Amino acid sequence: MTRKEFNLLAYLERSSGQKHTQRSIGAAIGVSAGTVNKILAAFHEQSWITPTLEVTEAGLQALEPYRVKRVIFLAAGFGSRLVPLTLNTPKPLIRVHGTRIIDTAIDRALEAGIEEIYIVRGYLGEQFDQLLAKYPQIRFLENPDYQESNNISSALCARHLLENAYVMEADLLVNSAAVFQKYHYTSNCLGVPVERTDDWCILSENGVARQLVQGGENCHHLFCVYYWTAEEGQKLAGHLEKVYRSPGGKERFWDMAPLVYFNKEYHIEIRECSFSDITEIDTLRELQAVDPAYKMLH
Repeated sequence: MTRKEFNLLAYLERSSGQKHTQRSIGAAIGVSAGTVNKILAAFHEQSWITPTLEVTEAGLQALEPYRVKRVIFLAAGFGSRLVPLTLNTPKPLIRVHGTRIIDTAIDRALEAGIEEIYIVRGYLGEQFDQLLAKYPQIRFLENPDYQESNNISSALCARHLLENAYVMEADLLVNSAAVFQKYHYTSNCLGVPVERTDDWCILSENGVARQLVQGGENCHHLFCVYYWTAEEGQKLAGHLEKVYRSPGGKERFWDMAPLVYFNKEYHIEIRECSFSDITEIDTLRELQAVDPAYKMLH
């Protein structure tokens, strides 16, 4: 399936029940009405859509290789910059306006039709069991090495599940349904275009990630939400192991494997978002800015 065909078919699946014109479809996916007409004709010939532009079972089967199968949350760390809150509670389970941080992501993922949820846990790991009352489908992966290593050890625990999967930090406050999509054509990462940042960012070329660096100009502020295709997820499993076993490898961040050490072997597109779509809470001050109820803490 070509990229344009994928974009059109995924759009029709996503907007099921809505009324469409060739012009409105073209505007939504960025192609001409003539191109839409040609692709729709091909879809009709293959019985991928109905006369009312609903995606058929055959169309869904055509999209199946691009369907997101699971979300893997990396949640083993301590969260030292949110002490004293994290002394007794893992950071992803801290509540913001009454809702656990990780719930905001899980709810959005389920809304997108992603049913497999994995959580890699370590610090105070048993506390994550409370999530099962609301999300009985969650499966836990234990990281026994979280105290002696960086988050690459958590990604390594999930290395056999990386195909057609989102991999993300579990402490991101997800504010928008756009963060998760049901289908993806390529591997990608979530980023906000910025003129300058001192934080971790992605340097890119023609919309494709080339390098992960700390601080940059005319780059994308990185939110650690990645999607991996079947092919690249399988590749990543081996590369994570190689980096982890290398000298100093345990001290690395997991996404350094595809974006630093083996960056020439991946095609990771940048999926742009805004700072209103997702919030990263690293410090107590940032938490207080989002939820004033914590201002009593010092």
